[in-house]
Amino acid sequence: MTTRYVMAIDQGTTGSTVSIVDEHLNVLATCNQEFEQHYPQPGWVEHQPDQIWASVETSMAKALEVAGVSGNSIAAIGITNQRETSVVWEQATGNAIYNAIVWQCRRTADVCDALREQGLESVFRERTGLVLDAYFSGTKFAWLLDRVEGARARASKGELRAGTIDSY
Repeated sequence: MTTRYVMAIDQGTTGSTVSIVDEHLNVLATCNQEFEQHYPQPGWVEHQPDQIWASVETSMAKALEVAGVSGNSIAAIGITNQRETSVVWEQATGNAIYNAIVWQCRRTADVCDALREQGLESVFRERTGLVLDAYFSGTKFAWLLDRVEGARARASKGELRAGTIDSY
């Protein structure tokens, strides 16, 4: 009988950690790869999406090597990630059009305040179940589409995709 393993991927705010666990829940390896944080101005936090992906790939390869198992022996993969870190990318190439805006970035707080002042907080809560806050991805996507030259027009033509780190 072939031994099967579980790979756990924790793609976090400052790095990616991968663990390999055997059928008896023994942790055979845990490997981490950090990536660079970018702070273009106070309260703003960005990541380069390709660095995030590279950190996941590197951590996976290291963990498999340390555990001494092949990728073919992985029966399941569990993933947790930054959740609200937001990316817009080209559909055709998969390349991001701008850095990822990190969940903790406050650049759209003024937009949320303006929406709240317009009395729209209850509408957002009713439709999404969420509070109106810059933590969430909606205002981040709007910021990217409005600030990256040509992005809104490209999105209208179906050339761009938007999502959080798990979908990127």
